Amino acid sequence: MTRKAKKIVVVDVGNTSTASGVWSNGRVAHVSHCDGGFEECVRRGVPDCKGADAMAYVSVVPSEDRKWRQFAAKAGLKFHRISHLDFEGARGAALGIRLDYPKPQTIGADRLADAAGAVSRYGAPVIVMDFGTALTAAVVTGDGVWRGGVIAPGFPLMRDYLFERTAKLPRMEIGRGRAPKIGRSTEEAMRFGALVGYRGMVREIVGELKRNFREDFSLVATGGFARWALKDSGIPFAIDPTLTLHGAGLICSRFT
Repeated sequence: MTRKAKKIVVVDVGNTSTASGVWSNGRVAHVSHCDGGFEECVRRGVPDCKGADAMAYVSVVPSEDRKWRQFAAKAGLKFHRISHLDFEGARGAALGIRLDYPKPQTIGADRLADAAGAVSRYGAPVIVMDFGTALTAAVVTGDGVWRGGVIAPGFPLMRDYLFERTAKLPRMEIGRGRAPKIGRSTEEAMRFGALVGYRGMVREIVGELKRNFREDFSLVATGGFARWALKDSGIPFAIDPTLTLHGAGLICSRFT
């Protein structure tokens, strides 16, 4: 039987920011968020590797991979990159998830970590949505099978597209504030469209998935914009900010 790591550094490299923390016994602590990638994290002195056995690595930015692998080696950490291989055969059985997907190697590591974390904490069937640069959804049915998912533009992409493709619209601040009753300025009109329109998209995605699979899914949300997007929406999501890091640590603990 392989030795389970007692303390695991967890790193989630996204398109606009990097999250890191320490996973131990199913809990994530010392969470830090850095705008940018490896260089900014190192400048800030994160992650904390003291006493750790391994690094669980999630990334959607291939150019960052070598830097983090070398960092782990210098820190004396076993490096475990989350991938579809963690869900094959006996490994998938240990996690309670089996992939039903034509090209599993194309599934983003963040979506796999989200699914593992969601099933661990909330059970299956579950729909987990990650509100980041893109909005992604992963579906795990009650039999523990990862069926696929959804990818849609996230808040940053929608905001930047409006700014870059129009002559007069400003670059709207996102992540704070509520939707007004009606837009009475350009900024308010954009905020209404972003929040209310986005919630409508989320409702429609959830509704369509429920109709397609006819299961009573738990709804779980994570990602930097989840709390802002879903506040006052009435959509019954459990918001779990450390879900991706937890899923990464959980997977690594089984196989390190």
